[in-house]
Amino acid sequence: MVSVVANWIDGRERPAAGGETFEKVAPASEEVVSRAARSRAADVAAAVAAAKKAQPAWAERTPVARGDILRQAALLMRETARDLSEIAALETGKSPKDALGETNAAIEMGFFVAGEGRRFYGRTTTSAVPNKIAQIVRQPLGVAGLIVPANTPIPNIAWKAFPALLCGNAAVLKSSEHAPATAAMFAKVLHAAGVPEGVFNVIHGLGEEAGAPLADSPDVALVSFTGSVAAGRSIAQRAAARLAKTCLEMGGKNPLVVCDDASLENAAQAAVLSAFSNAGQRCASGSRLIVFASVYDRFRQLVLDRTAKLKLGVSDGDDVGPVVSQASLQRILDGIKGAKILCGGRRAQAKGWYLEPTVLEDAPASVSCTELFGPVTSLHRANDFEHALALANDSPFGLTASIHTASVHRAMAFLARVQAGVAIVNGPTYGSEPHMPFGGLKQSGAGGREAGTEALDVYSEWKTVYVNYLPGAV
Repeated sequence: MVSVVANWIDGRERPAAGGETFEKVAPASEEVVSRAARSRAADVAAAVAAAKKAQPAWAERTPVARGDILRQAALLMRETARDLSEIAALETGKSPKDALGETNAAIEMGFFVAGEGRRFYGRTTTSAVPNKIAQIVRQPLGVAGLIVPANTPIPNIAWKAFPALLCGNAAVLKSSEHAPATAAMFAKVLHAAGVPEGVFNVIHGLGEEAGAPLADSPDVALVSFTGSVAAGRSIAQRAAARLAKTCLEMGGKNPLVVCDDASLENAAQAAVLSAFSNAGQRCASGSRLIVFASVYDRFRQLVLDRTAKLKLGVSDGDDVGPVVSQASLQRILDGIKGAKILCGGRRAQAKGWYLEPTVLEDAPASVSCTELFGPVTSLHRANDFEHALALANDSPFGLTASIHTASVHRAMAFLARVQAGVAIVNGPTYGSEPHMPFGGLKQSGAGGREAGTEALDVYSEWKTVYVNYLPGAV
C-alpha cells in the first residue's frame, strides 16, 4: 500500500499548499512506497512562521528543562526503534540490522545532547575593573534551518535536531526526498515527547523547490546542511547574501594509507568496510587506498579476494545494498567510465539499484578527486611514507583519513600532517561517536563541527555579560 507523507508544521500534518506530491521509490525493489508533499516557497514560509512564533517560549525554558524533553524523546525513540528502523530500511535500501544500528546511534546522540542541558557551560572570568564580574553565556540563534541527506537518515536528523533544540532554537527540517517518512516519524516522536507545537517542523520536497527557499528565508538565522559540494556552495552563497550563519558538511574523498609494516589482513578488512559498507554512501567512505609499493600486490589481492565474497542485498546476511536512486546509480556508472576497473563496475541485477562493488586502479584525477558516493574505491601506489602522505593530501577534500602501520613514529607524523578533520590509526575511515566532533577541511566542510559539545557552538552564540556591584551597598 502506498502511504501519504505530509509536512509537519505547527504540530500537525499538512499537505503541500499547492496539493502536489512526489513519489518515493524503494531502491531495493523499485516500487513506489509513498507519495510525499512536494513543498515550495509557501510551505517553507508557513513552517518558518510557525517556528518563529514558537521559539521565544521554548527559549525561555531552562536548558535543563529542554534537555529533559529531549531525553524523553530519546527514550521514545528507543521504544519505537524497530518501527523507525523499518521505515529507514525501506526508504534507503538497508538491511534491518544496519538500519537498527543507525537508529540506536541516533538515540545515543539524543541522550548525549540531553545531558548537555545539565552542563551548558559558559565561563566566568576576571575583570580589570574593581567590583565587576565578567561572564560569557550561550544564547539561542532563533530559527534553525536543517537540510539533511538520506545516507544515514535518522542519525543525520538527530545530529542536527537535538543540539538545535537544546540551545533554545526552533527548527525547520527539510527532509531528504529519499527519506521523507523517516523524517516525519522523527517529528511525531519529538511531539509525543513534549516538544511544543511549532518548535520542530518538517517540510518535504526537492532541493531547489524547498531547500533553496529555506536558505533564503530572512527569518532563518542558521542553515545547517549536509550533502554535496555543489548544493553546499549554493546554500553558502544564499546565506551569505543576508549574512546568515551556516554549518556545511559536504563529503570527502578519504584516504586509507597502508604502510609496509602494517597488518595487511587488518588493513584489507578496514579498507573493504570503509569502501563498501552502506553501499559506499558515506561521506567518510574509504575511496582512496594508498599502498606502499613493496606490499601493493599482496594488499591488492587481499582486497580483491574480500570484495569478491561480498553479498548484495538487504537482508541481515548481506553486505552491500543498493544506492539510493536510479540517478545515483547512473551518475556513478558515468563517473567511472574510462577508469581501469579491477572488479565490479557494472549494474548488478535488473531489479534494484545495485552496483557491483568496484575496485579501480590508478584512477585519473576526474575520479580520484570526485566524490562518487557509491561502492567504488581506487588503489594507488606510494613509494614511501612521504609520497603516501602527499597523495593523501592531494585532494580538494579533507574529511577523514586512516593509516595502517606498526610504527608509532609514522602514526604520529601522519596524525600531525594529514589534512583531515578526523584521523585514525589502524582502523577504517569512518566510525563517529556522539561525544566527538565531526567535520572536515577544504571542500569537506565549513562553519563548525557537528556532534560533541562543539555542536553547541553551531547552534548558539556567545553573549558577554558584565555585572557591576557596589560593595558598600550591602
